[in-house]
Amino acid sequence: MINPKYPAFEFKIRKEGDITRIFCESRKIWVRLTPEEWVRQNFFQWLVQEMKYPPSMIAVEKEIRVFDLTKRFDILVYNRDHTPWLMVECKAQSIPLTEKTLMQVLRYNMAVPVPYIVMTNGSYVRAIARDGEEVREMDELPEYLKQ
Repeated sequence: MINPKYPAFEFKIRKEGDITRIFCESRKIWVRLTPEEWVRQNFFQWLVQEMKYPPSMIAVEKEIRVFDLTKRFDILVYNRDHTPWLMVECKAQSIPLTEKTLMQVLRYNMAVPVPYIVMTNGSYVRAIARDGEEVREMDELPEYLKQ
């Protein structure tokens, strides 16, 4: 597993009555601050600041069709050809990264095929490389420029 070191970032947070919101730099909107959203926002900043993935090539929470269901992926990184390249499934820190999580992201991968699949609960990251039918766990995320 990968243990990310999240960069310092001054998140914009505001209260609206009983609801706490965080400004999503990618979507340019205020969203409800849930435990999963906290992981998503920190992981996005890690991809941009530490991994040097270009923010313009990262989509956050977009709808996809999985069979007859409409679902939302958490983070999708596109390569320079604007082809989906790396998909991230975020869970709250209290949720362990289990085979159930892997099956969820693999179902999403059927709708949006990518060579790299990532799962994170903020504390831990599991990354998997897919090449045809071959699947292998990775010790680190791929560098954006080496695709």
